[in-house]
Amino acid sequence: MSLALVIGGGPAGLMAAERLAETGARVIVAEAKPSVARKLLMAGKSGLNLTKEEPFDRFLAAYAEAAPPLRPMLEAFGPQAVRDWVEGLGQDVFAGSTGRVFPKAMKASPLVRAWLARLAGLGVEIKPRWRWIGGAYRFDTPQGIQEVTPDVVVLACGGASWARLGSDGAWTALLEDVPLAPFQPANVGFRVAWSAHMRAHFGAPVKGVALIAGSVRSRGEVVISAEGLEGGGIYAVARALREGAPLHLDLMPDVTQAEIARKLARGHGKASVSNHLRKALGLDPVKRALLMEGAPRPLPEHLAPLVKALPLRLEGPRPMDEAISVAGGVRFAALDSGLMLRARPGVFVAGEMIDWEAPTGGYLLNACFATGRWAGEHAARFLRESG
Repeated sequence: MSLALVIGGGPAGLMAAERLAETGARVIVAEAKPSVARKLLMAGKSGLNLTKEEPFDRFLAAYAEAAPPLRPMLEAFGPQAVRDWVEGLGQDVFAGSTGRVFPKAMKASPLVRAWLARLAGLGVEIKPRWRWIGGAYRFDTPQGIQEVTPDVVVLACGGASWARLGSDGAWTALLEDVPLAPFQPANVGFRVAWSAHMRAHFGAPVKGVALIAGSVRSRGEVVISAEGLEGGGIYAVARALREGAPLHLDLMPDVTQAEIARKLARGHGKASVSNHLRKALGLDPVKRALLMEGAPRPLPEHLAPLVKALPLRLEGPRPMDEAISVAGGVRFAALDSGLMLRARPGVFVAGEMIDWEAPTGGYLLNACFATGRWAGEHAARFLRESG
């Protein structure tokens, strides 16, 4: 029986292992951490967004320049396939009003347990605390140095964020012959040097706003933290911000500037500016605080343009290890259409190791599943054709 080695026990690696085992290969999954799927389980604490239901062209567009190479993989294992696969593991799913798909359990642990049971039934061997250290697939393990001689390999070692969960990027030192794009934080918060008056709002959500970064506009919630801005709204424009676009907030995205100006023109008598904004526009305390933070001093006479496009000065992204995901990794040019490394026949790559990025909202996990399954399928084909 052919031996397939999968390095990395995240969603991409486990999906590759499942597909290889289904084709009859003996599969070993080497995982550096004490257990598999640690990042998936962490993501599941906030609901586990599995995929996104929307027209396929719109879904694909979320992957930007990586869309063409990813297209066949996402066509083969797209949103409906993800739903079917999850339900096949006995986990019911539902789509929210925005099309985001979640397990009804709203956590990852039941899904992971069912998945591991399926893999065990297929004969997949999981080796925890096996850290790849190079050579001909040598591993540092609790039993000492172990060496594996596989017939095919799938690398699914993750990106370079959340190192404590396994994605530390250390594998880059073991692929010196492979073209790599530098890692950069994606889906990450941004630092803001807040004034003292903002301290009262640390931890507060900002709802019903639009974020504008260059040509990118996002409707989404953000959270004010002591360090800056966090949350899905800022993640959606993180790439544009990372590339140098300034950030503006539209505090009333459903109201025109002209209407805002009309309401503000009624005058506020002896009321403070903050109270006038509350009474005339209905701005909550957090939005009023942001407006005072971003407005120039002295306050301009006309505030309507600032309500619609409030500038916030950012001081760069949070550290890469705090990012939900990263850009960078193995360039698509280094891979063939089956995700095999051109420089290393019989070695395939999947998941966040590859140079692609996408916003949160189901796109990240779907592409990890899809690339893992694609790599597993083509690794199995390699075994058949070489055996």
